[in-house]
Amino acid sequence: MDTAAATAASGRTTSAPVAGAGFAPAPGRLRARTATLLGPRLLPYWTAAALFAVFFAISALRFRAMATASWDLGIFEQAVRAYAHLRAPVADLKGPGTNLLGDHFSPVLALLAPLYRVFPGPLTLLFAQAFLFALSAVPVTRAAVRALGQGRGLAVGVAYGLSWGLQKAVDFDFHEIAFAVPLIAFALEAVLRGRWTAAVCWAAPLVLVKEDLGVSAAAIGALILVRARRAVPLAVALVAFGLVAAAVTLGVIIPGFNGSGSYDYWNKLSGEGGPAPRIPPDTAVRTLLWIVLPTSGLLALRSPLLLVALPTLGWRFISHEPHYWGVDWHYNAVLMPVVFLALADALPRTLVSTRPWVRAYAHHLPAAVLAAALALTTTLPLARLTEAGTYRKPPAATAAEHLLERIPDGATVEADIRPISRLTDRTRVFWIGDTRGIAPDYVAVELRDGRGPEQAQDDARKRHPKAVYDILGAAGDVTVLRRTGRR
Repeated sequence: MDTAAATAASGRTTSAPVAGAGFAPAPGRLRARTATLLGPRLLPYWTAAALFAVFFAISALRFRAMATASWDLGIFEQAVRAYAHLRAPVADLKGPGTNLLGDHFSPVLALLAPLYRVFPGPLTLLFAQAFLFALSAVPVTRAAVRALGQGRGLAVGVAYGLSWGLQKAVDFDFHEIAFAVPLIAFALEAVLRGRWTAAVCWAAPLVLVKEDLGVSAAAIGALILVRARRAVPLAVALVAFGLVAAAVTLGVIIPGFNGSGSYDYWNKLSGEGGPAPRIPPDTAVRTLLWIVLPTSGLLALRSPLLLVALPTLGWRFISHEPHYWGVDWHYNAVLMPVVFLALADALPRTLVSTRPWVRAYAHHLPAAVLAAALALTTTLPLARLTEAGTYRKPPAATAAEHLLERIPDGATVEADIRPISRLTDRTRVFWIGDTRGIAPDYVAVELRDGRGPEQAQDDARKRHPKAVYDILGAAGDVTVLRRTGRR
């Protein structure tokens, strides 16, 4: 029987082979693969990957231009560098020999030690922070997609990633709260799914990130009790654990590592002699509106998840430190996953409201929140990625780097903000004016307000009257002095 007859006899039909058929998927299969790659399961990860790329780009480009905003990057690098070499986390920038565990309790930084040992340098910390912030978008986007569908959920996830709180934190170098943001996000996602054990496991490590976050962990435990509407033993244990951990950390651990035997930041709450400043009511209202209005259109107020924001807002608003009150720096980053997951929690109930105008408002809110995030981004750090100058390294930065490279490894250096970022990975760096009697081998300072190298030399002579410093060089508004003898 020939092939045609055999085919007819079996009742099957065959088609002629097509050239290249073994190398190209059928259109239906290609669509299926595309749907899998862009489907709701992988969408949160693609969102996080894109956010990581832009977060790390803005951090790395700012570092490349020597536009470091503060001494914090140097402080944390000194601590991580010490962990990487199995030493106590001493940060000389806070004062010679200062153990950072006596300043803020952040042993979680030790997790960066293996990575830093392989890739030593400030960029490792910036890389880790970009990764952690981007990682937090996974639970936020996943919860939003699950609650609202793919389109609206993606809008909420992207709006979260572009939120002003995260952008300002990315722009302010590195801070330990980078670990808290994904922990809070994963914990609250687990709460929304009713996975109480997972929520407790994500929340408990917050006590290792910073001393105040034990209270936030306790708030997550209280939230579980509210959502479960019953006594969940693990949640009760989390409340007790968080409060006890915060009390022990503030009352015992930090004072034990602190040379003064106390917690230095109590004066931010109690003040230091004389009338202490209080947060003005208009500042408090403005900050609260920034937190809940462009991020959730106020709808987050309808979710009990906002309970988790109260500890952070509480200590900030009762503080006498004006920097804690507003919307600058990194202080609002830990609130962003709370607010956006509260939005994802409140929206499904609002979409079935009996009031038509409320349903219409909720229907358009994800797009509106995304539009608000995009509009605000034009004045936030990520907007710099659209400027050609961002990608050009300033000649002054190159010149300053070459000058700082003349300082040998292992030297002691007194420095201010700009030189710090190029020195902490290979020298022992002190903050300018806080060497506590140590005459450093080198002094590296930025020249400001028309000051010249001779004035920097004169200032060094006043700070260290028993040492002699010569001008090693000046470049890119940075002057380096070298100690050549004693008086």
